[in-house]
Amino acid sequence: MPVSKAQQKAVNKYRANNYDLIQITTPKGKKDIIKAHAAARGESVNAYINHAIDEAMEREK
Repeated sequence: MPVSKAQQKAVNKYRANNYDLIQITTPKGKKDIIKAHAAARGESVNAYINHAIDEAMEREK
């Protein structure tokens, strides 16, 4: 079922108010490797990257 313009506007407003956006660049081909690794763990790429960052920050305390 297609998303209405009102629904998309509400989603965009929620995201803008509740999340920060960080863009990263990787060498060609690495995105596919990350995507496959995340999928193997049953996670989205976003969740995988967030977990990796959290683990690294915890180790560095």
